[in-house]
Amino acid sequence: MMKHASSPHQAFTRRLLFLVLALSLLLTFIPTAATAADRGTWTPNVSYAVNDTVTYNGTTYKCIQSHTSLTGWEPPVVPALWSPVQGGGGGDTSAPTVPGNVRVTSTTSSSVSIAWNASTDNVGVTGYDVYRGSALAGSTNGSTLTFTNTGLNANTSYSYTVKAKDAAGNASAASTAVSATTSAPAADQTAPSAPASLRSTATSSTSVSLAWNAATDNVGVTGYDVYRGTTLALSVTGTAATVTGLTASTAYSFTVKAKDAAGNVSAASNTLSVTTSPANTGGGSLPKHTLTGYWQNFVNGATNVKLGDVPSEYDIIVVSFAEMDSAKPGGVTFSVDSGLSSALGGYTNANLINDISQKHAQGKKVILSVGGEKGNINLNSASPNVTNFVDSMYGLITQFGFDGIDIDLENGMNVANLTSAVRQLQQKVGSGFVLTMAPQTIDMQNANTSYMQLYNNLKDITSVINVQYYNSGCMLGRDGKCYSQGTVDFLTALSDLTLQWVAPSQLGIGVPATTSAAGGGYVAPAVVNHAVKCLATGSDCGTYKPVAKYPDFRGAMTWSINWDASSSYLLARTVKPYLTTLP
Repeated sequence: MMKHASSPHQAFTRRLLFLVLALSLLLTFIPTAATAADRGTWTPNVSYAVNDTVTYNGTTYKCIQSHTSLTGWEPPVVPALWSPVQGGGGGDTSAPTVPGNVRVTSTTSSSVSIAWNASTDNVGVTGYDVYRGSALAGSTNGSTLTFTNTGLNANTSYSYTVKAKDAAGNASAASTAVSATTSAPAADQTAPSAPASLRSTATSSTSVSLAWNAATDNVGVTGYDVYRGTTLALSVTGTAATVTGLTASTAYSFTVKAKDAAGNVSAASNTLSVTTSPANTGGGSLPKHTLTGYWQNFVNGATNVKLGDVPSEYDIIVVSFAEMDSAKPGGVTFSVDSGLSSALGGYTNANLINDISQKHAQGKKVILSVGGEKGNINLNSASPNVTNFVDSMYGLITQFGFDGIDIDLENGMNVANLTSAVRQLQQKVGSGFVLTMAPQTIDMQNANTSYMQLYNNLKDITSVINVQYYNSGCMLGRDGKCYSQGTVDFLTALSDLTLQWVAPSQLGIGVPATTSAAGGGYVAPAVVNHAVKCLATGSDCGTYKPVAKYPDFRGAMTWSINWDASSSYLLARTVKPYLTTLP
């Protein structure tokens, strides 16, 4: 058919449509810069992505490695995860308005309560800082417009101002000052009753854990003083305490006195005599330099191995994992996994018990691990959770013949309750109890993490801490530099960092047995030997040089024995022979 001629207007319209279409296609392929997501105030147990921003103690930080936060990983103490934002707030430079109508709402002899009207901000108010004179008395979140300052002196005048702040770190000017005078103290001359039923809940070679029934007072008990003989050992606010720094196989005498806010002190409790345990050897017959391996009680693509077939190179065999007992908070369960049983031709609990007995005859230690990548135990409450944990774990140790336990909790822990549980379990098992831990690399980046608190509480009965030097990304060494996983420098620089706080005889290098065993961080077994040699002797190092030689360095660990089996036990048969050459 013949085509109709186009008018000039139609030609112009077609050209305009073509330009619009071309521009749209061009914009589709122009990369856009990642934008930071403002996540507000930093909190634990939150998943953060790269470029997210948070505020912590008035400073803005940007996430530089994706992770799920945990207590002990606050931005200032894990620079491998968070970087301070220069200027504190990106493009937001507008400060909130000044809080108005600051007023005193109540006073006592030791406290002042104030309130104020909300400030406004171009983005949003994230919190308020309350100052007593020029000192920061405390902070609130953006929705809390009240504050109580406690611990003050009676019959004393104080002055308060309030500043508002936003997520970018901008702070308002100070509010109008408001003054308040605490009331005179009430005349309290009545002492609390004496604490009753002082008793020992656990002992070790260097410590005694105590508990007692609460005292009563006409106003209120504020704390307790614990005496070792006539010497004040420590002061606490609760009805339990652990006295440390003691000598093995030694008798000690303890009493407790209650006190109130007026300084009145009770009579002493009953006198309790306790003898500390003999010195613990961390597992008794373990060699000075050990190789630890995890035995998988499940099928996941690694070689399925009967425990009796684990080669003799492994000194400590860690059975993984005990599981949380949903019917008993704090309790754990364990039996041979049905899938593994089928894969091994009907491997049963009785077979495992027999294999453990054979390993004992070879001088090996077999322990049960709690936790894992997704596992956990519920010790958030002391009662009945701690008792359930101790009873159930001791039942499994008795049933299967385990020599102790491994702590591999990667999703947080209640340090106080876990400490109590492990100590009670060790008391039941005795001096041959083997305790190992497997913290992630991030868990050992500073001296205040949950794992470091747990270690400090239990170091007198700890056999070895094997740090998981994998699935870690870039982490800080002792020299403050960030080292990439999968290198000899990563192993030595991060071990050297931890050796500031952990005894060399209690630290081991944890690595994946094969590239399939972890998401990252694999090194050849020969590199493990180089790292151990560098730490123990100061030679054969990479770029990083440890600040000292550690001839007592404990050894190495691998995840897992099953993955090592898939490479004909290359790791065990490379690393263990080298460990035996160390003095």
